[in-house]
Amino acid sequence: MKLKLLLIGLYLFVSCSSFAAEKTTIRIGVQAFGTLEWELSALQDDPKTKSADFQLEIQHVANAEAGKIALQSGAVDMIVSDWIWVSRLRATGADFTFYPYSNTSGALVVAEKSPIHSIKDLKEKRLGIAGGELDKNWLLLQALAQKEQMDLNASVEKTFGAPPLINEQIKQNRVDAVLNYWHFAARLEAQGYRQIIDGKGILKGLGITENVPSIGYVFKQSWAANHKQAVNSFFKASKQAKNQLCSSDAAWQKIIPLTRTDDLPTQSILRQRYCEGGIEHWGQQEQQAAGRIYTMLRNLSNNQLTGQSENLQPGTFWSVE
Repeated sequence: MKLKLLLIGLYLFVSCSSFAAEKTTIRIGVQAFGTLEWELSALQDDPKTKSADFQLEIQHVANAEAGKIALQSGAVDMIVSDWIWVSRLRATGADFTFYPYSNTSGALVVAEKSPIHSIKDLKEKRLGIAGGELDKNWLLLQALAQKEQMDLNASVEKTFGAPPLINEQIKQNRVDAVLNYWHFAARLEAQGYRQIIDGKGILKGLGITENVPSIGYVFKQSWAANHKQAVNSFFKASKQAKNQLCSSDAAWQKIIPLTRTDDLPTQSILRQRYCEGGIEHWGQQEQQAAGRIYTMLRNLSNNQLTGQSENLQPGTFWSVE
């Protein structure tokens, strides 16, 4: 009898231990030294993560396009991308979906003593633009200029390029202003360059007062539905990690090597801009505002950015409920 009870106890112990050890592995495609890596580093450094019902497997990708390819091929479960791309894929039958990560996008920056103080001042100036003709910041900046009866596309000398190259263009005085992604713009600001307007300001000028995320976690809806608890736990932990980086100097100090700068002013402005991108509220109003932005981008790009779908696709946004 004692032996039987001992065997039952041993079986229960092993079973419970195995159950406790079972965690959902989330494979995330991450660009090295990007802000997502900051956040995931802080998340993994948190002792509470050890008891979470998920474990992270970080796979580095060369760039945003490589991340998209990895996600679509099934090499990773999740990346950070934008909801316009998600909606476009859903229109073709794919089941990808989006959960917000940040609402910081980009900024228009000039030299400190530049005569440019508004969008109107860009007329007949040289403008460096990160990305290409279909860059969302560029399309929306054109829309804002149109409200002031200005055809920005026709009135500036444009230079398109990768974000680091665009920063070099203004440093070498080859362009008069740059429209660059937020962390590259922040690095310029730390060196004395001046911000004219950022992505949020552009949207406000276009009548979008809600804080709509520019990028977020993208993953298959079917996969997330099968691992719902772990996925939602990860999103909660991700937000807590971001809050920790923004509220704790000790936590921030640990990820400073990932910022790739020893310059204190640059570290400070990077942290400031990163923290400004926090998602405080994500609900029906913000999602409806995203639909209005989608319509703008569809019209501005003549369907080239969004695809043929007239409206943002149902299911584009993941619900944690």
